[in-house]
Amino acid sequence: MRAVEPIRAEPRRILVIKLGAIGDFFMAMPAFQAIRRHHPDARITLLTTRFFVAMATDSGWFDYVMIDNKPKRNPFAWLNLARFLNSGFDRVYDLQTSGRSNLYYKLLLRKPEWSGNAKGCSHPDPTTVRRAVHSFELRRAQLRSVGIADVPFADLSWLTQGRRHSVPGQTVLLVPGAAAHRSGKRWPAAHYAALAAWLQGQGYRPVVIGGKDEAEAARLITLAAPASVDLTTRTIFADIADLARDAVCAIGNDTGPMHLIAAIGCPCLVLFSSHSDPNHSAPRGSQVRILRRDDLATLSVADVQQQVEAALQQDPESSRASCLGQNNGA
Repeated sequence: MRAVEPIRAEPRRILVIKLGAIGDFFMAMPAFQAIRRHHPDARITLLTTRFFVAMATDSGWFDYVMIDNKPKRNPFAWLNLARFLNSGFDRVYDLQTSGRSNLYYKLLLRKPEWSGNAKGCSHPDPTTVRRAVHSFELRRAQLRSVGIADVPFADLSWLTQGRRHSVPGQTVLLVPGAAAHRSGKRWPAAHYAALAAWLQGQGYRPVVIGGKDEAEAARLITLAAPASVDLTTRTIFADIADLARDAVCAIGNDTGPMHLIAAIGCPCLVLFSSHSDPNHSAPRGSQVRILRRDDLATLSVADVQQQVEAALQQDPESSRASCLGQNNGA
């Protein structure tokens, strides 16, 4: 095994690479915050996709945010990317650790300190069996190997839209979506509708969030529970954070927004199928429950109701306060 090289002088220019999907990006936020706190005087640049630019800019963790257009066969795009990567970074935190980001390491003419799993990098990721470890713990181990020992949950108090959607009553968030090409990760829309009717009967107001692909699920839910509020296609990440701060709990599939809702501290019930592993990718928060069936079509409404009843018995304010305490390193 090659010995890990010693850390050099405090880096002045740092590059952080994170390109992934919504859930992956939220799971990297504790690492973003830890890097910023560990290097308070460094100029830190995030290389990410266009989808996350506004949120990353608002976080205050980065001095610059650069868009990675993921060039394919365009030689000029590759040339521009190579110029950017060779613009004088002292250290790179590769939080993507993928074949693409490993290729970026090869584009470097002068190799800076590099934390990741690119072959030959100065500080290789210490975790070898990656699928057996939760993504949050992977990032913790990676940062620990370069001297960043404290990686608490991220403080997301900056993420707010100012309550654009003020919904009266005790609200329960329903998140019936998942990636369009991953239909096996979706609990049937009719089941969500039956759950919404039960919630309404218990005195709660269901609030549906998602994109255009969740329009049919929202229609079924509002038919079954007329008091429901359909906010599909009407929320950005900051809106979801605000809604999570007000909700008594949230129920959803293994999908990106559930990672944000859990990180805010809202009590969550997340439904998993065989298409993903909660041991590797479950949302992290102070109160997260997991229900898993290989085929979500076999997960009954009664089973979900039982878990929701337990979640509703929790004090959401205590849950959010607990999460905030963890965020601040308490």
